[in-house]
Amino acid sequence: MIELSLAEVADAVGGVLHSCSGTEMVTGGVEFDSRRVQAGGLFVALPGERVDGHDFAAAAMAAGAAGVLAGRTVDAAAVLAPPVTGHRAGLGSGAYALAADTDGAGAAVLTALAALARSVVHTLSHGGLRVVALTGSSGKTSTKDMVAALLAPLGATVAPPGSFNNEIGHPWTALRADRATRHLVLELSARGPGQIRALCRVAPPSIGVVLNVGSAHLAEFGSREAIATAKGELVEALPAAGVAVLNADDPAVSAMDRRTAARVVRFGQSPQAQVRAADVALDDGGCPSFRLVTPLGETRIRLGVPGEHQVSNALAAAAVALELGATPEAIATALQDYHPASRWRMEVTDRLDGVTVVNDAYNANPESVAAALRTLAVLAGTQRRSWAVLGPLAELGEAAAAAYREIGALTTRLGVDRLVVVGEPAQQLHRAVPGSALVPDVPAAVELLCGELAAGDVVLIKASRSFGLERVAEALLGGSSR
Repeated sequence: MIELSLAEVADAVGGVLHSCSGTEMVTGGVEFDSRRVQAGGLFVALPGERVDGHDFAAAAMAAGAAGVLAGRTVDAAAVLAPPVTGHRAGLGSGAYALAADTDGAGAAVLTALAALARSVVHTLSHGGLRVVALTGSSGKTSTKDMVAALLAPLGATVAPPGSFNNEIGHPWTALRADRATRHLVLELSARGPGQIRALCRVAPPSIGVVLNVGSAHLAEFGSREAIATAKGELVEALPAAGVAVLNADDPAVSAMDRRTAARVVRFGQSPQAQVRAADVALDDGGCPSFRLVTPLGETRIRLGVPGEHQVSNALAAAAVALELGATPEAIATALQDYHPASRWRMEVTDRLDGVTVVNDAYNANPESVAAALRTLAVLAGTQRRSWAVLGPLAELGEAAAAAYREIGALTTRLGVDRLVVVGEPAQQLHRAVPGSALVPDVPAAVELLCGELAAGDVVLIKASRSFGLERVAEALLGGSSR
């Protein structure tokens, strides 16, 4: 974050200073985990379901924090702890609590965090910072990582680790930018109308990317049309001088051109796409190659990550990079060297005994499961036995039954040899595929696999994040299943 005095922070969030003069400087990062606070940092005391960050204000100050962003007044006796050895000179010998409000509500702290991020991004935007925001029902994190990899050679780039894409992770990521940062890449998630619009107010984007409209969060939105309306909040937030990067292969996304004042650039395999893939092919490892066609010329791309769905992600990333000064040739080089920066997304690992484990367990929705199954079929080919270890899909509501039937039909159509369904919530999938196995939990899945896997088998592992199926992959690769 840029250096700010506590008085400047208080002004940005509409807060009240306690136990300090206001001249003390925040010279480090912003953290909501007191264990990660460093000297000169700002601790955000978020109240949670299990713990209240206000209870850790003293620990944060002892670790060297310059101040605490709080939703209620912090007990001065608890906060005024002696500084730790090596505490940065000039910060004084006390702790400084910064109250955004005094009602004790967690919303006050989140509101203050958002306000601080908005103030910092506003300052940096006047210095040349470009904000790129991405949304979509699937592929957000993979594409975000690709965009960051393509932009890094063009200037200092900040992007969230993993899927920091909500009202906490979004401003936290924005506050990692400083005066050297040229590109801020943000991933936007929504579980209700208005959430993407609110995130765009925190860090107003000049480039907005909409990847697709799928079935994720159907339980919350009720229909794909409602999901499209929510995703389109991103392009509505773009200025007239901005750029809306839209998927030409998804009619619901392509139609968003009517909802933005920004210039529209389309990507995809459609002839209408300005950034287009032609002659797509997959190698034996499932990694795609294609001819990248752009207004600036053509080049051949070979991705180092498996899955035909990665072509669309790469095209979206390429469209952003071209807008910010990259050449097609530089994009080709960066994508060939690209490896996922976020864990548990199509991680392909070969065991010494010849078993291939595909850990795609970070999250799942019907579209991403279908893409993963197609990749599994390519990896297995005709010579290797394929296993799909699938768990429940969350947040589908009444659409879950139909989704499980479609996944079951695709599993059969692709010729997946063995389907292992983990967890009673996914039993509809088990019923849709005769001969599949239903196991109650991760240890049972691991036991079945360890007893039946043979050299040369390929195992795909995928489910919604809350079910923790990455533990199956970890066990198969030598870790613990618990």
